[in-house]
Amino acid sequence: MAAPVREAWADDLVGRVDELVEEYRSALRASLDGLTEDQARARLVPSRTTLLGLLKHVTYVEGVWFDQAVSGRTAKEAGIASSPDRSFTLRKADTIESVLAAHAERCEESRRAMADLDPGQTVTGRGERSVWALKLQVLRELAHHAGHADILREQLLAGADTAP
Repeated sequence: MAAPVREAWADDLVGRVDELVEEYRSALRASLDGLTEDQARARLVPSRTTLLGLLKHVTYVEGVWFDQAVSGRTAKEAGIASSPDRSFTLRKADTIESVLAAHAERCEESRRAMADLDPGQTVTGRGERSVWALKLQVLRELAHHAGHADILREQLLAGADTAP
């Protein structure tokens, strides 16, 4: 019997988590590709969850865990909603373009904030947590919401295909 092949990422778990964070960021952004503004705002479930709202929410998530938790800044200082529920709220001025731009800017800020932090380092901005715990929390949130986005997009596109 041949020895099991060890995946290259198994030797660099921090790098692999960073790759997955980038992958899910991209997947969430891509969920808006080719959609109209109305489609991006469409409510297909009883909650306020929409594809555009999901991208606003994960922008908030990045602000909470990669800004507030590291810097200790308030939500207002970090430029994010005051609660997770409010982060889904769409304003009239929110467009696919503006929400994508805000997300891209926040992700770049996140990359800068996390770049020089050691995974074992403890930060205290939202209670005492390791940088590793922050990365895992953001990965969990992004993966969770990317799954929601896949389903919502599938529902939207299936509905468009069957429209009279």
